[in-house]
Amino acid sequence: MFGSSKSTPYELPWVEKYRPTILKDIVGNNETIQRLQIIANDGNMPNIIISGSPGIGKTTSILCLAHELLGSSYKEKVKLKYKSFNSGSKVTLPPGRTKIVILDEADSMTSGAQQALRRTMEIFSHTTRFALACNISSKIIEPIQSRCAILRYNRLSDLELLKRLKEICEFEKVEYTSEGLEALIFTSEGDMRQAVNNLQSTYSGFKLISPNNVFKVCDQPHPVMVKEILDSCLNANVQKACDLMENLFGQGYSSIDIISTLFKVVKSFDMMEYQKLEYIRIIGNSHLKILEGCESLVQLCGLICRLCAISIDPKQLNL
Repeated sequence: MFGSSKSTPYELPWVEKYRPTILKDIVGNNETIQRLQIIANDGNMPNIIISGSPGIGKTTSILCLAHELLGSSYKEKVKLKYKSFNSGSKVTLPPGRTKIVILDEADSMTSGAQQALRRTMEIFSHTTRFALACNISSKIIEPIQSRCAILRYNRLSDLELLKRLKEICEFEKVEYTSEGLEALIFTSEGDMRQAVNNLQSTYSGFKLISPNNVFKVCDQPHPVMVKEILDSCLNANVQKACDLMENLFGQGYSSIDIISTLFKVVKSFDMMEYQKLEYIRIIGNSHLKILEGCESLVQLCGLICRLCAISIDPKQLNL
């Protein structure tokens, strides 16, 4: 199974405690994991780039691959300058295996650093393989991309997140409700790391995984409150929708958290398809304005008015 549930002198973050150590225990992206399993079985590892959103298993996959390739020679979190690691370090490896250099957040490297890495990959191509994890593969320069097999990871599905959260709850004897787990999935948006961290934080603070507790810990507006605003907008009740928005804003939630939750709720809201698409467009435009610094209540109430306008019958305007 994944991780270890043995007690330690200090409490490990659950995201580390239950991090998979072999490829078959990784959740999601099954086809890509199968390709990595073939590499592990054959022992012939190419340079690889794994790209995708945060918290979906990119770094964990590389660590698991290294663990299966190197066996007892695997040493995690050894921090060395990679050039000296390649040229001078003496490492005992299984027959036919090469050194593995893991670079996390590789798309944050400057162009100059990537050019230096490209040259290093050329010089030590006979003794070392490079594994790069990044969010956006297009930020990696073409000369490095052409030397690597590129694997792309997708966000994890709700069912995949739910399965792992239930497993951790069983190991840690966590009391939960099904609605509480749904709240964790809602706030994580396919990010396993965030889901597990929120699970541990909620348990540490309240000992019960319920929707209210989860949203308190995550400091996000409750979707039920946001749904009431959307219902008022669909009924073209501008005053009620603005009052609800003002109440939500007055509770201390930031404009970015409010509009992010609004967007997530709209995607699964029961409404006509053309209305949903128009709502998404309007919310997206307001989201852009908020990111530019217009975070006032006026901006949010203006959004409400634009959403309500979609449901207003023009004949009632007496124009």
